[in-house]
Amino acid sequence: MNGKILLLSVSLIAGILFSRAQPPRKNNSFTHADTLRGSLNENRDWWDVLRYDIRVEPDISSRSLAGIMTITFRAVREGKRMQIDLQQPMIIDGIENGKYVQQGNITLVNLDQPARKGDIQKIVIRYHGHPVEAVDPPWQGGWVWRKDREGRPWVSAACQGDGASLWMPCKDHQSDEPDSGASITVIVPDSLTAVSNGRLANKKIKDGKTSYTWEVKNPINNYLIIPYVGKYINFTDTLQGERGKLDISYWVLDYDLEKAREHFGQVKKMLRAFEYWFGPYPFYEDSYKLVDAPFLGMEHQSAIAYGNRYINGYLGRDMSGSGWGSKWDYIIVHESGHEWFGNNITTRDIADSWVHEGFTTYSEVLYTEYYYGTQAANDYCFGLRRGITNETTIISHYGVNEDGSKDMYFKGANLIQTVRHSICNDEKFRNILRGLNATFYHQTVGSQEVENYISSQAGFDFSRVFDQYLRSTQIPTLEIRLDSVARQASFRWKDCVEGFNLPIALLPDCHKIFPTTRRQTISITKEELPFWTASSLERQYYIRTEIIGGAPVTHP
Repeated sequence: MNGKILLLSVSLIAGILFSRAQPPRKNNSFTHADTLRGSLNENRDWWDVLRYDIRVEPDISSRSLAGIMTITFRAVREGKRMQIDLQQPMIIDGIENGKYVQQGNITLVNLDQPARKGDIQKIVIRYHGHPVEAVDPPWQGGWVWRKDREGRPWVSAACQGDGASLWMPCKDHQSDEPDSGASITVIVPDSLTAVSNGRLANKKIKDGKTSYTWEVKNPINNYLIIPYVGKYINFTDTLQGERGKLDISYWVLDYDLEKAREHFGQVKKMLRAFEYWFGPYPFYEDSYKLVDAPFLGMEHQSAIAYGNRYINGYLGRDMSGSGWGSKWDYIIVHESGHEWFGNNITTRDIADSWVHEGFTTYSEVLYTEYYYGTQAANDYCFGLRRGITNETTIISHYGVNEDGSKDMYFKGANLIQTVRHSICNDEKFRNILRGLNATFYHQTVGSQEVENYISSQAGFDFSRVFDQYLRSTQIPTLEIRLDSVARQASFRWKDCVEGFNLPIALLPDCHKIFPTTRRQTISITKEELPFWTASSLERQYYIRTEIIGGAPVTHP
């Protein structure tokens, strides 16, 4: 990551850091290839992935790969033709149990024997090639062929949005996770170490090469399966968590060992905070790992990529400008937050990626609150608004592999903050977060399911509120006519979607008002009066206020 980025404004940083590799669409011009990649067509929807077993050997000198992928699947209905995804310039060399034709980034496979409903079968795919190299990982993905500061190979990959089919043949659709997990065997020169997701199951040395086999017990999304190759050294720890002993493992470059031992003390603090807010860490069977990566970071399940230079903040910078983001390591907190939102709860379509990024950005707020208090958390969340652009809607087009707007991060977090303040019951809100992770445990979901769950548990239909912030770029305005002498306020919503009905909970006693687009007038108490200010309302809710008339009111 170019250090010059630290000199940019926060809003420009947000635009650069949180945009995906997807090029901007013009006039919604999607291609047939977009649909093949982003939809469950007739060659994808009849079979369900049960397991991936990957064996790959990177050739560091030629920047190429050779591998074997075994896909175990169940037929949910009768089928014979399968779409396997592998992006050019990778080449399939052969497929057992079927005849195939490779066409661009997809390969159509006709099985030798049709699969009947309920059948469990395997296909074995041999492949090789020069995978796409990452231009700016992790935002523009691909394989990363780098050297550490001592000139030794340091190799990994990052492919969220771009797809795991950049380097391995698979069913590259976010909705289908291997129910029975995966294994990945990486063959490297015996001077290097290969690390991947889950636990080390086997290590074999032969003819100057070492094969490392890592085993994942839990479902895992394709884009989260990643190898790391480098001059790694390992140290471990444990946490007594909500489900018992959680194994923690750190794989760092050898010269960073002492620095890592000190800095990674933050990890157990993070895990304690997130288990409090979200429930048990979702992958006890696979352990928790941080792995030194040749790029900034990524939420690879049970093997978080870490590249934040062992400093707090985001490469040393507080993204909120509040000061609180400099007190903890952004990559440790944010990328680990994805273990709950993104890895445990995964969206079926990347158009709904706000569920990953909005909740995980809000995990930064909750971490701040857990250790520094409510005021600090509110400061941090409010500061993130500087990066919101409202250029496009957070939720994008479905079925074409188009990611949501970059506002899914900061605006998504402020949407959650808005709903939380509207509920005005922190224990209920915490139970909603924990309930989401329990109800949708190891599942893929759509945004609508998450929205409906929040509404049902909150006891209020927030559907029009979600529409406002996820499917519109307007910032709602609460117009208030305030008479502080008579202690009356009349109010209405404007600049909002039809039916917008966000309740406002007035502090200090959480007395709720229910504004609509029709003006209402109420009496207000002396204690409530100080909270009828722009500074108070806009701090709690991501709204604008327009206060008309009345004597001036000073915020306490």
